[in-house]
Amino acid sequence: MPSPHSPQRLVQLAVLLLVALPRLATAAEVRAAVAANFAAPLAELAELFHKQTGHTVVTTPGSTGKLATQIRQGAPFDVFLAADEAAPAALEAEGLAVKGSRFVYAVGRLVLWSPDAALLDAQATALREGRFAKLAIADPKLAPYGLAAQEALTKLGLWSAVEPKLVRGESVQQAYQFAATGNAQLAFVSRAQVTVRGALRGGSSWTVPSALHAPIRQAAVLLTSARDRAAANAFLQFLRAPKTLDLLRQTGYEPPTGK
Repeated sequence: MPSPHSPQRLVQLAVLLLVALPRLATAAEVRAAVAANFAAPLAELAELFHKQTGHTVVTTPGSTGKLATQIRQGAPFDVFLAADEAAPAALEAEGLAVKGSRFVYAVGRLVLWSPDAALLDAQATALREGRFAKLAIADPKLAPYGLAAQEALTKLGLWSAVEPKLVRGESVQQAYQFAATGNAQLAFVSRAQVTVRGALRGGSSWTVPSALHAPIRQAAVLLTSARDRAAANAFLQFLRAPKTLDLLRQTGYEPPTGK
């Protein structure tokens, strides 16, 4: 084995450095505004993306509505991963997102969750009978999951009855926190927030039938403010890769269909 300072070893190190330099030279930072429900999966995806490309993804989670407002006010983001299709489409129409870059990266599922393992059954009887003091939802005006919850409760004929018991969070993550900390007995959240590889993290849950609300088609888009479009586009392509879609299935999302 050559010594650390032998000519042979120095040549080996030089070759390794030359191989690594192109990757280091092209490494960039992708600034992603991401819907709160997708923040945890994105953290895992960002790590994989970094290993593959050298690019780093810096995330700012929040409600879709609030993030869209920040983008309109000039917040420095490169890509927007919303919890619906409407917000990215509106930004595209306003010239704040690159036309033709928008696509659905995941389809979310709405779940009613309780930290109490005995509270919810397969028919969500506790919800239907009003056996709870507080119900947390994301603000329907800001968060698509909150709007889906409102649609579901309306179709079930329960909206008027439960409205006095509602605790509104700015995002679906905050709605989850209200229940997780005991400030609400129930919360409408994303399935991905309360499951690990398809298994419930704890408590009890009821998956809301998809017929009770509009599909939660979550769209991504490249923003015109993108600092490094090549890196941002590489990340958006990564989101559409088969391996990425397989991982999303494991984290509680359904594969996207159509644009």
